[in-house]
Amino acid sequence: MAAMQKQQVAAQVSQLVKDCENYRDELSVDRIKAMEYYDGIMKDTPADPNRSKVVSRDVRSAIKKVLPSLIRTILGNDKVVEYQPVNEGDEAAAEQATDYINYVVFPESDGYDAVQDAAHDALKLRNGIIRWWYDKKRKVQVSKHTGLDEQALVQLVADDDVEVLEQEAYEEQIDTPQGPQPVTLYNVKIRRVSEYGCTKLAAVPLEEFLIHPDAISIDDSPITGMKTRLRRSDLVEMGYDRERVDSFPASGSDIEEETEEFTRRRDAFDENDSIVKALQEVDYYELYVKIDADDDGIAELRRMCFAGGLAEVNLLDDEEWDEVPFADLIVERRPHQREGNSVTDDMAEIQRVKTVLMRQTLDNLYWQNNQQPIVQEGTIANPEAVLNPKFGQPIRVNQGIDVRGAIGFSEVPMVADRSFAMLSYLDQEATDRTGISDASSGMAPDALQNMTAKASSMIEAAGIGQTELMVRTFAQGLKRVFQGLLRLVIKHQDKPRTVRLKNQWVAFDPRQWNADMDVTVNTGLGAGTRERDMMMMQVVGQQQEKLLAAYGPVNNPYVSAENIWNSVSRGVEAAGLRTPDLYFTKPTPEQIEQLQKAQANKPDPEMEKVKIKAQLDAQLQREKMQQEAQLETQRITQEMALKRYQIEQEIQLKRQTSAMQMLTRDPVSSVNIGGDPG
Repeated sequence: MAAMQKQQVAAQVSQLVKDCENYRDELSVDRIKAMEYYDGIMKDTPADPNRSKVVSRDVRSAIKKVLPSLIRTILGNDKVVEYQPVNEGDEAAAEQATDYINYVVFPESDGYDAVQDAAHDALKLRNGIIRWWYDKKRKVQVSKHTGLDEQALVQLVADDDVEVLEQEAYEEQIDTPQGPQPVTLYNVKIRRVSEYGCTKLAAVPLEEFLIHPDAISIDDSPITGMKTRLRRSDLVEMGYDRERVDSFPASGSDIEEETEEFTRRRDAFDENDSIVKALQEVDYYELYVKIDADDDGIAELRRMCFAGGLAEVNLLDDEEWDEVPFADLIVERRPHQREGNSVTDDMAEIQRVKTVLMRQTLDNLYWQNNQQPIVQEGTIANPEAVLNPKFGQPIRVNQGIDVRGAIGFSEVPMVADRSFAMLSYLDQEATDRTGISDASSGMAPDALQNMTAKASSMIEAAGIGQTELMVRTFAQGLKRVFQGLLRLVIKHQDKPRTVRLKNQWVAFDPRQWNADMDVTVNTGLGAGTRERDMMMMQVVGQQQEKLLAAYGPVNNPYVSAENIWNSVSRGVEAAGLRTPDLYFTKPTPEQIEQLQKAQANKPDPEMEKVKIKAQLDAQLQREKMQQEAQLETQRITQEMALKRYQIEQEIQLKRQTSAMQMLTRDPVSSVNIGGDPG
């Protein structure tokens, strides 16, 4: 880039920064008011002299009610984020990235603090900003080592990053099998210098954030960045030339009057003193600008850093960049606007009206409890007893004065009780506007009072519904954070890293991962009460049991082993326990495969039932046939026995008849048998 081109680019960037700063200053008026209302400072509602100065803290109360539910829903999950594969073969990398980001990178990057701070800003100031970067640090350690032999000394100083500062050698007698022998030992003092880097997440103060007023999102803003103040020593530590850093002007102060301490120290030291100058603050701009620097007709994204101003001489870095490392988080969208809607926007008016009503109510009660006396002049002998009354002190009335006419009290009507109905109405109005109530804070609405189950459920559902919408809107913005965090890890981790994860040592090598994997921020549980979440998981578990019983555990089209583990782990989390592994063990893929093979080799219970029934039916049929055969045999045997008996009886009868005939037979008759008797 030519010198003139650099000057032109710097001028364009300077104009864009001015637009951003003017826009930031316009919004700062509302942000300052929101912070003051949250802290109970209401400059637009001054208190009258000698009257109640109480302030209603409705903005703070509403934010503190909804913030725990939002944080518990986002950060209470065992896995805050899950990465999904976009190409075939990304499945294993997506699972590794999910574990690595959730259990290692996100906690190391101070992610929990960043998300909580951004959520607080979004609820109070409309927007919360999170940035991510790779922080390289130089670590210096000085240590002393005594009693080292020559081999141990060589091993200690073998690294290139170790410098020996002091070394002392001495001889000492030690016992050996051959007897006492002299050995040379060393005492050393070393300095170890090491460089390491890690990813970082942080919430950006809104007064430091810069974005163009025409933008409705970070993606379409021509410029995004931040303006902060860094000490000159910080800039030198970042690698910038010291002489150039010392040439930059110090930051201007917006405070008209310096404090006594600063004035004393400024007088005590020369401002050009090297020690004082190293601690001076300089305006530092980290900007991500879309600009056509190479004049090809397409605006490219460039990272440009300035210090001490926005001129060409103040430009420290200028390079092409891949993404804008900022995420804009809101809890309620305003269509076609970048700014969201905050709790303060809904509650500021209610807090102002309630503050006035509470002051008037307390003033009325004060008048009731401290009535103003009416005293006739010259009738009281000791006026101080009326002006400064004390317990038991008498009030002396002059002779001949009617006591009832000497002292009276002004009558102030009691109107404080009428304010209570209005205060209750304003509380209901606040709930209608924001949806924030005891239910949305995770506390059941009937926890402290008698209420029917149906009414409790309706109130709880109404509050939780709006809170869930806040959570999902906030989680949608967090997707950009975790996408940037994944790209940062893939870009800067240049070698595998072994970490302890779930009581096992696991090696992660992000260099092979796909930086464009889809991101899902888990918001499954936590928006309502724990009882509601646990009941939901019980219903899911019951449905899984029915499907397992109907279709079996092997090749079940509805329920897999992973589904069962998710149900069990989410149930533990719903109970408020962060580590399901302490109570249940997640099966490995090998164990699942073995279980499926064992289940596949087992006979089908239904088929076994059919086989057993068929066997029983066959056995019953055989027994029936055997019984019928036996009966038929018995019948035939009985018939044959009956016939034999009949034949035997007939034969015997014939024999008896023949015998009788032979005994009674007439001889003559026997001669003439068959002839004519005549």
